[in-house]
Amino acid sequence: MSSKRSDLSTGKDILALVLFVGICLGVGGLGGAATNTSVTTWYSTLAKPSFNPPNWIFGPVWTALYVMMGIAAWRVWRAADRDTARGPLAVFALQLAVNLGWSVAFFGLRDPGLAVAVILLLDLLVLATALVFRRIDGPAAMLLVPYLAWISFATVLNVTIWRLN
Repeated sequence: MSSKRSDLSTGKDILALVLFVGICLGVGGLGGAATNTSVTTWYSTLAKPSFNPPNWIFGPVWTALYVMMGIAAWRVWRAADRDTARGPLAVFALQLAVNLGWSVAFFGLRDPGLAVAVILLLDLLVLATALVFRRIDGPAAMLLVPYLAWISFATVLNVTIWRLN
């Protein structure tokens, strides 16, 4: 791996950071749109476990996670040459698409069983992303740890809701 830059020296770096974070927040917005179709209707009728967080917590948590994800991807983009970064960023993009797919499966299609399959795939892809990011930039991988922890919790929650309903 060869380093691209070691400091935030160009407008291109700042623009890229804004772009990476913006893409992640945009995916979050699309997921939020799918969620909003069901959160106050169908979702409120589901049996949920006692450890289900209140609805208001999801927005702030996901916003913080999407910002950290964008920064992580940007760090990899900055730290590696194009050929080295391409594969890890492709894995990142795939996990981001599957992340959106979970919102569509659970809230859009109202199918917790399908959502279990999607979130299990997401768990694996986020772990894979962290591992390939770690080869390029350790802090980028660490930025994904809260995301992995949150979706691990979300996996338990999703499986429990599926089983209860």
